[in-house]
Amino acid sequence: MARSDLSIGIIGAGSMGGAIASGLVEAGAWDAASILVAGHDDHGCAPLAGRGIRTFDNSADMLACGPDAVVLAVKPQVLPGVMAECAEALAGRLVVSIAAGVPISAIEAALPGARVVRVMPNLCVQVLSGASAVAGGPSATKQDVDLAVQIFGALGRAAVMREDQLEVEGAVVGTAPAYFSVFVDTLTRAAVKAGMPSAAARELLLATMRGCAEQLLASGEHPRAYAEKVTSPGGTTACGLYELEPMLFEGSFAAVDAALARSAELAAGK
Repeated sequence: MARSDLSIGIIGAGSMGGAIASGLVEAGAWDAASILVAGHDDHGCAPLAGRGIRTFDNSADMLACGPDAVVLAVKPQVLPGVMAECAEALAGRLVVSIAAGVPISAIEAALPGARVVRVMPNLCVQVLSGASAVAGGPSATKQDVDLAVQIFGALGRAAVMREDQLEVEGAVVGTAPAYFSVFVDTLTRAAVKAGMPSAAARELLLATMRGCAEQLLASGEHPRAYAEKVTSPGGTTACGLYELEPMLFEGSFAAVDAALARSAELAAGK
C-alpha cells in the first residue's frame, strides 16, 4: 500500500529528481499527493503534475508545506546556492543529498540543525531498477536512514554503507550504466564486422544482459560460477574470454581509479 503518512519533498525537477518522484508513485510506494517537487523548469514539472504530484516554482513554497523529508536532487555545482537559500527552512529536517562528491560534513556545515543522509543512486532508478548506496551522517537517526533506504529501495535496490565506501560505489555502480552501454555497443560493432545485422545484435545483447542480471539476482550465484556454466572446455566462449578478460580486468580497474580521482577533484571544488 502506498504511504501517505510521510511527505517527501524534492528540490530539483531534472532527470534524477523527476525519476525519483515519478518512480515512487509508479512503484506504488507513495501517494502522488504526498510527493512535492520544486523546480524552475516547467518542462520537468509538467509531466509530474500530470501524475498528481504537487509541483512548485520555487523551493520556499514547497518547504512551507512542511515535507517530512527533503531530497536535494540538484547538481553538485548548484548545491551550495540551493543550501544557502534553504538553510533556515531545512533546520531540523531530514535532508537527503544525491550530489556526487559533496561530503556529509560540508552539507551539515551549510545546513545547521539538519539531519543529513547521503545517497548515491544511478540512472536506472528511472526504470525502477536503480542501485543506490545510503550513508547516514552523525546527526541522522536510524529511522532517517531506514526511510532513505525505503525511498530508494522502492526505485530498485538500496544498501547502507559507510560514507567513504559511498565514493567507491559512485565510481563503480554510478558509472556502470555508461560502461554496460558502451560494452553492448562494442559487442554490437564486433557482431556487425562479423556479418550480423546491427539492430538484431543490439536487441539480443540487451535481452541477454537483462536475463543475466535477473538470473544472478534471483539465484545469488557468484558471477564467475555463472560464467562457467556457459564456458565449455576448449569451446568458443573459453577462447573469447581468453582474449577479452585481461583487457576487461585492466580497463575496469583503471576506470574506477579515474572515476575516484575525478570525484576527489569535484569534492575539492575543481
